[in-house]
Amino acid sequence: MAETRRAGFWATLRAVLWSFVGIRKRRHYDDDATSLDPKAVIVAGVLAGLVFVLSIVAFVRFVVGA
Repeated sequence: MAETRRAGFWATLRAVLWSFVGIRKRRHYDDDATSLDPKAVIVAGVLAGLVFVLSIVAFVRFVVGA
């Protein structure tokens, strides 16, 4: 059985960010499905979500002036 190559940190983060946008070509999706580690995807998704929420909070605080 052939060993599938695992994606690195940047490839995992890129796939998570593309999933936030919701645009992905079928070929890239298939590549991600075979190369991404589910645990790494969860960690990257939680971190990206946290950064997203904190940026929105910081932006709102900046606009409101609080």
